[in-house]
Amino acid sequence: MTDEPLTITDRPTERRYEARLGDRLAGWVEYGRVGSRLVALHTEVLPELGGRGIASALVRRVLDDARADGIKVTPRCPFFVAHFERHPEDADLMAGSPGSPQPREKPRA
Repeated sequence: MTDEPLTITDRPTERRYEARLGDRLAGWVEYGRVGSRLVALHTEVLPELGGRGIASALVRRVLDDARADGIKVTPRCPFFVAHFERHPEDADLMAGSPGSPQPREKPRA
């Protein structure tokens, strides 16, 4: 394990959250926005940094931000689906069933 701090930043113009160890990109969550929902599309951690809880920290940050912003999350990413299955305390943040089609809403500009 490294002594470098893990920082997670939302980069809305890139539509992703990025996790960094020091200055090094360690992982990310790609997302979309549809109305009042955040659609979690893909979570990835660099293979050499796997097993350090980076993906879990990313999911936690996304969900914490969603809760603070009063929005729901649609889990299209298998890692988010698994999180919701393991953490029923976060069920209030989930929009619809994991991986199920959602009603069409006009995308935000």
